[in-house]
Amino acid sequence: MSEPRKPAEEYVVVRHRPKSRLRRVIIVIVFTIVAAAAGYAAGLAQGGFRFTSVEASNDKLENELAMLKIRHREAQQQLVNLERGKLIDKQALNQTRQTLVDLETHVSRLKSDLTFYKNIMAPSETSKGLQVDRFSMVGDRQTGDYSFKLVLTQVGNNKSYISGVVAVNIIGMRDDEKEVIALRDLSQEIEDLGVRFRFRYFQDVEGKLTLPDGFEPLEVQVVAQAEGRKSSQAERTFNWDDLTEN
Repeated sequence: MSEPRKPAEEYVVVRHRPKSRLRRVIIVIVFTIVAAAAGYAAGLAQGGFRFTSVEASNDKLENELAMLKIRHREAQQQLVNLERGKLIDKQALNQTRQTLVDLETHVSRLKSDLTFYKNIMAPSETSKGLQVDRFSMVGDRQTGDYSFKLVLTQVGNNKSYISGVVAVNIIGMRDDEKEVIALRDLSQEIEDLGVRFRFRYFQDVEGKLTLPDGFEPLEVQVVAQAEGRKSSQAERTFNWDDLTEN
């Protein structure tokens, strides 16, 4: 028995076109390159805009920072000027206050001097002749010494001189006992127990005194004795605390 006959194999004839395939490959490659270039250009453009925006923002911030620095320096200078002005105003105010105090002190002294001369030239009926007008003291805290000033006046009749002696005693306590110390024993400027005076209107007796240790002063006693035709006596006692409270 004869074997069955196999069908004959079929062959397809394809036209070989090597140039056409190469063309398609080239087209794909070119398209890919163009697409990549377009994407890169778009990205570069976007990146370029962002960079430009950052540069603009940076310039703006730098300008604002520069302006803030200028304003900060101006504010600092203004503060310094205000502080200086405040200090100057304070100094001027203190100086003005001190000037007012000095003027008030000077006016007070002028009033006191005016009253002093008025009393000498136009006294009352009860205050004529030799007078112990005043006794003042200023203490030195560093040395413990006191500067004193005694003023004697002749009130009323000033046509002739009046002369005599004046004695000053410091009355106080030492060791719980009362003690009277003559000014002569406390001051190097006073040599005699009584200080001689001679004047028509007034006379000052000035000097310094130093208190002994353990002595507590209470009063200053002044006794003036006129001699001759105008013989008279004037006496006055001053409280130590009143003399030294200033």
